[in-house]
Amino acid sequence: MLLTDIAVLLPFLASLAGANPVSKPTRQPCSSDLKVELKDGVVHGKVDAATPGVREFLGIPYAQPPLGDLRFAPPQPLAKPFGDLDATKTPASCIQYATKLPNIYNQIVPEFLPGGVDSPGPISEDCLTASVWAPRGTQKKNLPVLIFIYGGSFQYGGVNTPYQIPAEWVQRTQSHLVVVFNYRVNIFGSPNAAGLAFDEENPGLLDQRAAVEWVRDNIAAFGGDPKRIGLWGESAGGISVGEYSYAYPEDPIVNTLLMDSGTEFLPAISLYISTLDEATHSNFTFVASNVGCGGLSPAAELACMRKVDALTIENFLQKYQDSLTQPPINFVPVVDNRTLFADYNARALAGKIAKIPTLVGSNTQDGIPFVPYSPNGPNMTLADAVTFGFFFCPAYKAATVRLANGIPVYRYLYSGNFTNVSPRPFLGAYHESELPQIFGTAPLYRGNSTEFEYQVSHLMQDSWLDFVANNGGASAMSSLVDWPQYTSVDSGLVRDFAPADGVVATSINLHDVEKLCPANLQPN
Repeated sequence: MLLTDIAVLLPFLASLAGANPVSKPTRQPCSSDLKVELKDGVVHGKVDAATPGVREFLGIPYAQPPLGDLRFAPPQPLAKPFGDLDATKTPASCIQYATKLPNIYNQIVPEFLPGGVDSPGPISEDCLTASVWAPRGTQKKNLPVLIFIYGGSFQYGGVNTPYQIPAEWVQRTQSHLVVVFNYRVNIFGSPNAAGLAFDEENPGLLDQRAAVEWVRDNIAAFGGDPKRIGLWGESAGGISVGEYSYAYPEDPIVNTLLMDSGTEFLPAISLYISTLDEATHSNFTFVASNVGCGGLSPAAELACMRKVDALTIENFLQKYQDSLTQPPINFVPVVDNRTLFADYNARALAGKIAKIPTLVGSNTQDGIPFVPYSPNGPNMTLADAVTFGFFFCPAYKAATVRLANGIPVYRYLYSGNFTNVSPRPFLGAYHESELPQIFGTAPLYRGNSTEFEYQVSHLMQDSWLDFVANNGGASAMSSLVDWPQYTSVDSGLVRDFAPADGVVATSINLHDVEKLCPANLQPN
C-alpha cells in the first residue's frame, strides 16, 4: 500500500482531458418493453446484442437546451413535451475539448475519456440529457437505482465514456437500473461571470440537481424505485455528491450517497478557487476580451458572450490552457452559498448535512494521474503525496464528519492492480481504475479479466448495489455482511478490495496512517 508517512499537501498539478463513444453491436428489433411513456412524451429504446437483457434509453432531455439566453444560466424545465423520442443513439457530450497535454488517459487508457480514442467525440451545447439502462421485462418494478455523476476535474466528461457504460453490470444482475446524465463543464458549467446573480454561478452543479429531480419523477416508468435511488460519483463527481449533501440537507431525494475518490473536502477545489478571483470575475472577463466581448459592462459582457459561437470560446480555452500560459485560468464551481459553501467543516458541525447513509473511499494510487506524465512512470514520492493529501485524507474527513452526525458510514480502499485496466506496471490502483470493476467493463479492452478479477468486480458491484437497495444497511445483503460499518475514529474498519493476489477483500484499521493527515482533515 502506498499510503505512507506523508503528511503534507502538495499543489494539485494536473487537470485532465476530455474525449468520445465506442461502437456498439448490431441492434435487436424493438419490442413492447422498449417503449416507455413519460409525462413529456414517449421514448423508444434499444437492446444491444452484446447485452440482450438490457434496455437502453439514451439521450432523454431533462431540461431545456442551454442555448442563447440560457447559456451560462441555471437549467430550465422543458418548455413543451418532446413527443415521440428516438432514444437509441448515444447523446453528444456537453461542449468541451480534449487536451493535447500528455497524461495517462490520452496516452495509455483512453477508455476513461468520453468517446475513448476519438476524444472528445460528438459535443454540443444541447446536451442536458439523461440515459437509462434497465433490465428487460415490463414486469420488473421497484428496482433500486444508481445515478452516476462522472468525473473529469469539472472540465470534461460525458455519458459516452467506454469504461463507464453500465450495460454489462445491469446484464449481470438483472435487478437494478443505472442512470448517467450529462452536465455542463468548464466555462459553460462554472462561468463565474459578473453579469450573473451570485447564486447562479454554478449552472453545472444545478444541472446535477435537475437530473436527480428528473430521475425521481420518471424512473418508475422504467421499472425503478423512486424511494431507492443512490447518488454515486467519482472524482469531480464524488466532490459533487459530497457538496450535494450540504446543498439539499432537507430534501436530498436520494436514499444513499456514494463517493469514489472525491469528497467535499478535496483540497484541489480550494486551490482552483483561489486562482479565480471571485470578486472581480477576472477569468470570465479575460476570455470575453479575447473572443470579441471586451470592455463591456457586466450585463453587456454576458449578453455578448451568449452570442459568441461556443466552439470559438472552447478553442480559445484549449489554446490558452494547453500552452500553459501564465497566469492560469480555470473554470470550476465557486462558492455561491447555494450549491457550494466555503466551510464544510462548520456546516457539518452545525448539522447542515443530509442525514442519509454514505459510502466513501479512495484508491491506493489515486495521485498518479495528477503529477507530470512520464511513459516510464511518475515521481512516486510526489504521486503518493497527492494520493494521501487529496484523496485518502479527504475521504477520512468526509467519513468522520458524517460519523459525528450519526450518519451510517461505510469506508473502502481499492488496491486492485490488473493488467487489462493497469497495463503499465507503475499504474497500480490509479485514479478511476475501480470503475471498470464496478461497471463490469474491465474485460472489454486489452484482454479478458482473470477469475480473481471477476471475483473482485462482482463483489464490488454487489456491494455498491446492495448499499442502495437496502437503504445503506447490511442486513440480508451478503456482499455487505463482511463489510463492517465504520463506527469509530480509533477502531473503525475500512474495506480493502484486492489488497493482494487472491484476496478479494479484507477489513483493516488505518488509524495509524490517518493520524498523519493534516490538522484540517482530522476529526473535529
